[in-house]
Amino acid sequence: MAPPRILLCGDVLGRLNQLFKRVSTVNKSTGPFDVLLCVGQFFPDSPDRLEEFLDYVEGRSEIPIPTYFIGDYGIGAPKVLSIASNDSANRGFKMDGLRLCDNLYWLKGSGKFTLHGLSLVYLSGRHLSDNQQIGVYSQDDVDALRAWAEDPGIVDLFLTYPCFSYEVFSDISEAPPGVSDSSGTDPVISKLVAEIKPRYHIAGTKGVFYSREPYSNDEAVHATRFLGLAPVGNKDKQKFIHAISPTPASTMSAAEISSRPPDTTLSPYTIVLKTPHTKEAAKRPSSSVDEEQYWRYDVSQKRQRKGVGDGEKLCFKFISSGSCPRGEKCNFQHDMDMREQCMKGVCIDFLIKGKCERGPDCRFKHSLADKDDKILQRSQRSENNSRSRECWFCLSSPSIESHLVLSIGENYYFALAKGPLVEDHVLIIPIEHSPNTLSDDPKSEIELERFQNALKMYFKNQGKEVVFFEWIFKHGTHANLQAIPIPLSKASLVQRLFNLAAEKLGFKFVAIKSDNKSSEGRKLFKTQFDRKSSCFYVELPDGTILSHSVEDNEKFPAQFGREVVLAGLLNMADRADWRTCKLSKEDETKMVEVFKKHFEEFDPTL
Repeated sequence: MAPPRILLCGDVLGRLNQLFKRVSTVNKSTGPFDVLLCVGQFFPDSPDRLEEFLDYVEGRSEIPIPTYFIGDYGIGAPKVLSIASNDSANRGFKMDGLRLCDNLYWLKGSGKFTLHGLSLVYLSGRHLSDNQQIGVYSQDDVDALRAWAEDPGIVDLFLTYPCFSYEVFSDISEAPPGVSDSSGTDPVISKLVAEIKPRYHIAGTKGVFYSREPYSNDEAVHATRFLGLAPVGNKDKQKFIHAISPTPASTMSAAEISSRPPDTTLSPYTIVLKTPHTKEAAKRPSSSVDEEQYWRYDVSQKRQRKGVGDGEKLCFKFISSGSCPRGEKCNFQHDMDMREQCMKGVCIDFLIKGKCERGPDCRFKHSLADKDDKILQRSQRSENNSRSRECWFCLSSPSIESHLVLSIGENYYFALAKGPLVEDHVLIIPIEHSPNTLSDDPKSEIELERFQNALKMYFKNQGKEVVFFEWIFKHGTHANLQAIPIPLSKASLVQRLFNLAAEKLGFKFVAIKSDNKSSEGRKLFKTQFDRKSSCFYVELPDGTILSHSVEDNEKFPAQFGREVVLAGLLNMADRADWRTCKLSKEDETKMVEVFKKHFEEFDPTL
């Protein structure tokens, strides 16, 4: 796969006509480009540009490529961002951008997500002060970034603005005029850059474009490049659009990552982590508010000083992303119920600390989406369940590949299949560590039916039918109901092919007809299902269920549905074994993004 092509821009200041005219020109002449990242003040700095800005936000003018921005302040920002925050589609702990309109996404506060295979981290706005309400970042945002800095892997892009760290110019001979002094800078940025060690640090500078020589990082093999962008339409005609095409670090070899250009300098941040930047910082005791907040974000170096009661606290990384790289070594709770509450729009501070300091200004819910006693019961049931820590499908497991998750409901979640047979091969998986989908309670069954119906409508819209099948192993692995789309023209062949395959293996399926109502077929099948036996069953497009109870000494192919039938039905015999169909994480991430976009209107969880 070719590396993604990225356009970078400095302060927009509401000059969207000029910006997108330039972007369109560049896109036609040297493109296509995948995305535009804006790191300066995005909103107008004067009222006379507000109408031009609103033309884009309200859909009268088109944005040519997906555009993400930080620097969320300026004329019109409070009104526009307030509308976006209240949009139900933007509720929850979203780090990959709140949608303002087609192709325009607001990166709020701080966050980390994958964009076109690149690991992107951002800190939006200015430092919080008493007289600022919009366009600011808080200590919580900073603490979250410092926690993510401990995650395994390399950050490709780090976006900051408006304050850059003046240290970046401190050890070079040709710093641009007017930027090497310390006025208007923020020492927080210095600390974060030194800890995160991104491959690219992208920020706004004081009205100039600047590309610094790469510098080495302490305790890391890769180098960092600093890029500063000028404002759109600046009088000095400084460069405000810059193109890069970085290969994601996750796909690079160790030799490629450690390769450094000959002009690489020493790290300008060597002393940043050792020396306080202000007198106030020097006087601050080791038990500062900063350190006391670290338990929320599971920073191990600080956690070791606390000890007492840590096990009762929630792990921020798990609540926010669904996984924690420390796995069993994490001293904090990996509570799936609270993770679900977060996904439903409940304030993460309310969940973790029991209160939210933003009060009425917070746009998230300050109460649980379900009754408190029910949440506690589910949490206790989850704690008592002896699920495997190595389970691929438990959301609390360190082994889960969370980038494959497509959608999360109350009792089930969708995920892209590992080594998919076809592009839209998905799994419907119980959130609880359940051995099958046939033993669930009535409420869970209703949600499963909604998920299946949503997939049927989604594939029908593409002129396809869908086949569901499940291999139930009596010793209790984590259940997953596989869903594979097939061409409409081949739907009538499916039952015959399953029966032929069964004949070759020496058994016959038991058929349950349901008059094209798969839910009725499932209900009848559940009454006949022997939980003490292993079983394979398939739900056909016409609603018929074919099932076979597998005896202990029977040699039954573990991937019967895929290997024997569907690979043959779709003429994909070379893809029968999922292990030969593995994709790179980048390709998997792109497939997930495409599926989410197309499935959005059918997703029952939205």
